Amino acid sequence: MDYRSVNTTRSPEETVALGRELAQQLTPPRLVLLRGELGAGKTTLVKGIAEALQAAKEDEVTSPTFTLIHEYRGPDTTIYHIDLYRIETERELATLGIDDLLRDERSLVLIEWGEKFPRFARERDVEIALERAGETERVIRVA
Repeated sequence: MDYRSVNTTRSPEETVALGRELAQQLTPPRLVLLRGELGAGKTTLVKGIAEALQAAKEDEVTSPTFTLIHEYRGPDTTIYHIDLYRIETERELATLGIDDLLRDERSLVLIEWGEKFPRFARERDVEIALERAGETERVIRVA
């Protein structure tokens, strides 16, 4: 993977701040894959993105692990934060209606664990890989 930028954050606050910066480059419609192990900071990054796009306050953004999809509406963008960790089959995936979300011209679709389904790797506009480099330090690569 050819990365456009590599960033290191040293705290959750810095990861949120990086999300705010990245949001300026994520004009809809976009499909963004968020890669990283559990606890890598994917949702923390989304907090900054959602806040910068005026779709949600930082403390309103939570992991969609159990609800699967969280929707945050801003003045110009609707963010769909999707977690596919518990989705095992294409059949289960189809029930989520992601294709409909991707057709929305205002949508910024942020998918965690999208690499489980090869089509998302092919269709994605941006990939953000988060890697733990210490207790609170993260290396974040954007492609």
